[in-house]
Order: sequence, then structure tokens, then C-alpha cells
Amino acid sequence: MATQEHVVVIGAGVSGLTTAIVLAESGVAVHIIADELPGRTSLAAGAMWGPYLVEPKETVGRWSQRSLAVFQELAANPATGVRLVGGTEASRHEDRPPDWAVSLPGFQPCAIAELPAGFTAGYRATVPLVDMPVYLGYLQHRLCDLGGTFEQRRLSSLDGVRPVSVVVNCSGMGARLLVSDPELHPIRGQHVVVSNPGLTEFFSEDTGASPDLLCIYPHGDTVVLGGTAIDDDSDLRLDEEAASAILRRCVDVVPRLAEARVLAHRIGARPTRSRVRVEVERMADGTWVVHNYGHGGAGVTLSWGCAETVLSLLIDR
Repeated sequence: MATQEHVVVIGAGVSGLTTAIVLAESGVAVHIIADELPGRTSLAAGAMWGPYLVEPKETVGRWSQRSLAVFQELAANPATGVRLVGGTEASRHEDRPPDWAVSLPGFQPCAIAELPAGFTAGYRATVPLVDMPVYLGYLQHRLCDLGGTFEQRRLSSLDGVRPVSVVVNCSGMGARLLVSDPELHPIRGQHVVVSNPGLTEFFSEDTGASPDLLCIYPHGDTVVLGGTAIDDDSDLRLDEEAASAILRRCVDVVPRLAEARVLAHRIGARPTRSRVRVEVERMADGTWVVHNYGHGGAGVTLSWGCAETVLSLLIDR
């Protein structure tokens, strides 16, 4: 890319911010336009590295492994909000661990006696846990240090950012209207943030296609408990009944959580489609548009890999 080029990135969630940083580090001037700074859905994430609700498998595997390597580096700096944490992924039915899990540091299958009651399979591993409010703040400051700029504004079409030579569309659920993508649909997620009664390890259940998730992510003084995955639901209002159910599920697995105080609720709509969309097109007026959205529940997991692919597409156009 020519260093004199100016790029507009739409969206300030984890995908938009990460992509903007990768582009800015390549030497181009980057300006972010977003209706929320940072994006609400990213703020609501748990967040643990792990491919979730995304296809296609081959490219998702490549993107997620690249992001894993970056997060392992970021974990050396406490200011990023990224830590490498050990814990357990478990299932209530016999199941093999996913291929990507076997290569994680510290991977070790669990004996049934090591699992909570009712679970029949599981494994231990060390993975990146990301404190999203801290991490998104870190990304914003990193972009500012690179000369990136921000503008809070809601867009109804790509016409609202022209004339520029390059637009990168990281608008998440906004892409359904922004670029008329009917395949994009929301999967509502809800987490409960509680005080930490002393937990240092994560716990996550493989719940398959169930809308009722179970995850326990300790972040220092707090623990993020989850969760839900309600298909085709974009309502961002607090669901008290869902929050109570989340607490019950998590306390059943870790009884110490009954002592915890509820501090906050986080709700977001995962932007989901059958395949993550990372591709370039040229508009009739000559504007180059690179799409980078549809990451479902794996926006954090795919963020650095997808961002580097966006840069490659712009270099190769």
C-alpha cells in the first residue's frame, strides 16, 4: 500500500480496532468511524481465545492460530488486559477435544474424577483470557500513538465515508444494513460480572448447540460468568431471568461463586453468518472496500489473523 493513502475503518469493536492498528503499522493514515467507541458487543465478550460459531474451518484455523501467537506475546504486558490462564473445558457427554485444543500449552485430558459432578469428559489447557474493557482501551491508545483518529458517527451507507480511496468494513451487525447483507444475523449473548471469591482458573462447558452456555472467566478482582447464545435475537436489554439462570449454572459447578456480589451485566449481539466475510471489492466509483465481519462469537479469537489478511488483500489488489 502507498504510505500516502488514507484508509477509513468502519467500526470500533475488536475487529475494527485491531485492523486499524495493523494498517497503521504498515504506514498508512487510518481514521475510524463508529457509532460506539468502543463497540458494545466487544465490550460484552468474556473473553477467552477459542474458535466458536464460525466457518470456514481452514481459514478460521489459520486466523485463530495467528491471533493466539499475538495474544501470547501481549500477555507479557499487564497493561493489555491479556493473561495466559490455565483451566478446564468439559462436557457432559463423551466427546473428543477439538483439533485446535490439542496443540494448546499444557493440554492434558482429564480423568472423570477430576471433573465436576455430571461431566464425563474434558481437558486442561492454558489459553489467553482477555479483560475486554482493559484490552479495548489498550487498542485505542495504541492506535492513537500510531496517529490514528476517531469519529463517533452512525452510518447508513458507505456513501457516508466517501470520497476516500479505501474503506474497511468492520461494522459487525451494522453490515446487515450498511452493505445489505441478509445472511448476517445476531446471536444474543449475556454475561454476569461478579466479584471474585478467589478463583484463578477458568472453566468452560462444551454445551453444543444449546442456547444456555456455561463459562467462568476470572479477571483479577472480577469474574465474568456466562452465558447465552440466543439465535436471531438482537435485544440488548437486560434479561433478569437469563442472568439468574447463568448464576445458578455457574454456582452448581463452582459453589464458591454463591458468595460473589453481582457487579454488572454485559449484553451484546454476536454478528454471525455461515462464513466469516473477509474479502475485497471495488465499487463503481473506484473505491476499494475490504469487508471484515461476521465473526460470530470468535471476534477476539480471529482478530489479528483477519486484520493481517485485510492488509494482504489491500497490498495485492
